[in-house]
Amino acid sequence: MIHGIINVYKEKGFTSHDVVAKLRGIVGQKKIGHTGTLDPDATGVLPVCLGKATKLCDLLTDKDKTYEAVMLLGMTTDTQDITGRILEEKSTETLTADKVREVIESFIGDYDQIPPMYSALKVNGKKLYELAREGKVVERKARPVKILDIRIIEMDLPRVRMEVSCSKGTYIRTLCHDIGEQLGCGGCMESLIRTRVSAFQIEDAKTLEEIGALKQEGMLEEILVPIDEMFPLYPKITVKDDWKAFAKNGNPLDEKMLKDADSQEEDRQVRLYEESGKFIAIYQWKEKEKKYHIVKMFFNE
Repeated sequence: MIHGIINVYKEKGFTSHDVVAKLRGIVGQKKIGHTGTLDPDATGVLPVCLGKATKLCDLLTDKDKTYEAVMLLGMTTDTQDITGRILEEKSTETLTADKVREVIESFIGDYDQIPPMYSALKVNGKKLYELAREGKVVERKARPVKILDIRIIEMDLPRVRMEVSCSKGTYIRTLCHDIGEQLGCGGCMESLIRTRVSAFQIEDAKTLEEIGALKQEGMLEEILVPIDEMFPLYPKITVKDDWKAFAKNGNPLDEKMLKDADSQEEDRQVRLYEESGKFIAIYQWKEKEKKYHIVKMFFNE
């Protein structure tokens, strides 16, 4: 089985689920998971976890992301993007570049965002988009999100191309809608590209076709990111061979069982390896017990 993360370039028309299904066929294994959905019309970075790396899916979903979006002002739709039914159209003739820039930049920072009806969030066990397709609108609670930065790339009103860096759970469609609402003319999202998820950048992403070709050539390893590379800031420690099996069962470890374990701090997390160099797990130091405790096991076979 293959263990690691592949930076997939999700093409237009595919759901995130489609990407996983196709990748299962290419790689020939079932244990694969994606790290956060992208709308079918959106493109860009979709890290996909294989094998033991599927334990990282939640971790990567929580990471900050960067998008490049085109916002169309003057149009409001039921899906908050141009694929939806037009609810209202208003003139944008009185808009000035300065006013648009001012309102866009006012969204940088913390903001409470109401998730769109056309989303996969569940209310009483049912996905919002399923309710929306039935013509139902239910009350959604605003959720705190963080817009880390918005950089305007190009402004040719009524369109604005912008780069948005944001926290997990942010809907760029809703951001476009909310900016339009504040400008008094309405707005929706015309296109979306995800350019970054954590350390995964769009310039390194591979299409499914490219991944298939690399698999055929036996070169998949070249694009497979090892699990331990997702924890670059964690110190590395090594368990002595005599205690290797003990560690792989997730037992607490004290200093006599380890090499390179000389800088303990309360709750400090470390990468644990065997003497052969194989990554085993993430452990955490507990000062009171003077031991490392398991946080997440990756290799225990």
